[in-house]
Amino acid sequence: MIPLSVLDLSPISAGSDVATALRNTVELAQQAERWGYRRFWIAEHHFVAVASAAPAVLIGQIAAATNSIRVGSAAVQLSHTTAAAVVESFGMLDAFYPGRIDLGLGRSAQRRGVKPRDPAKPRAPRPPVEWREVDGVVIPPPFDLRTLLASGRVQATMAILQQPEAVAPDFAEQVGDIIAMLAGTYRVDGFDVHAVPGEGAALTPWIFGSSKGRSAALAGAMGLPFVASYHLTPATALEAVDAYRAAFVPSAYLPRPYVVVSADVVVADDTATARHLAASYGHWVYSIRAGGGAIPYPDPADCAPLTDEQRAVVIDRLATQFVGSPDEVAQRLHALQRVTGADELVITSVTHRHRDRLRSHELIARHWGLT
Repeated sequence: MIPLSVLDLSPISAGSDVATALRNTVELAQQAERWGYRRFWIAEHHFVAVASAAPAVLIGQIAAATNSIRVGSAAVQLSHTTAAAVVESFGMLDAFYPGRIDLGLGRSAQRRGVKPRDPAKPRAPRPPVEWREVDGVVIPPPFDLRTLLASGRVQATMAILQQPEAVAPDFAEQVGDIIAMLAGTYRVDGFDVHAVPGEGAALTPWIFGSSKGRSAALAGAMGLPFVASYHLTPATALEAVDAYRAAFVPSAYLPRPYVVVSADVVVADDTATARHLAASYGHWVYSIRAGGGAIPYPDPADCAPLTDEQRAVVIDRLATQFVGSPDEVAQRLHALQRVTGADELVITSVTHRHRDRLRSHELIARHWGLT
């Protein structure tokens, strides 16, 4: 069995609050360590009903409350910060918890120059892509993010994550700066600059990506480990893995490619229970894709069925969420690993009740043979 890891967003459930969500995340990490998961990743999200807005802060709390599990960022959004700030904060974490911190890096969803679409100018249609299945892994057509990224609300909230008039450096340039600062070889305007803390820290940058674009190619070219988000962008995750392997060059970090693939799961003792627990997942994803941002995670007992229009917006995520008994979900995870050749899988499981989320992770860990 390949290793399993956990990705968590500190979701805030309907009727709950931030403090509870954060305590739940720490408890999940403690249990994940006991159940044998290799890593515990913290996502970065802003201005929505999840509490993981500052990964480095939360990573420190989790590392302090656990003993051996690795804890990392999935991923620091580099367009919202500087290379120096990343190296110094994670260098400090590594000093406190040597050998346990993973530095995950990613590009944000922000796109330079994206403006709200003029409704008088129809959007050019993209060529249709058929649903397909590859050896048991569902590959849906890609969801068109253009309308979401061009919405006024998304543009406004993304803008306030940067200083006024600031321009984010190129992603590859920032990753290169981080590697140089960690290695102690960074220079600016002819001067040596040493990040303290940070320089010499035992940190390996990980690149998170969702398509065969720049992130996958960059991770390969720099010889860094790569995490492909099947749970978030199932249409393009396989292409991202292929692009990463095609671009891979051995480095001081890795002699060969190292691929991690994510999956969204809900596991329960029986299929019917799992399907009930996952019944509000579509409503949550719809709230994100409709442009308003993630709502507090709904109670499935309070959710009316999705309308046909709503379901069409989230059908790809519903079809690629692994829901069922431990055996059913494990079969789909095995298929995902087989098709991608992943060296490691990372699962995320969101339910309204915290005890159901704990049970989901425990059941798959035991069935996978982690404990």
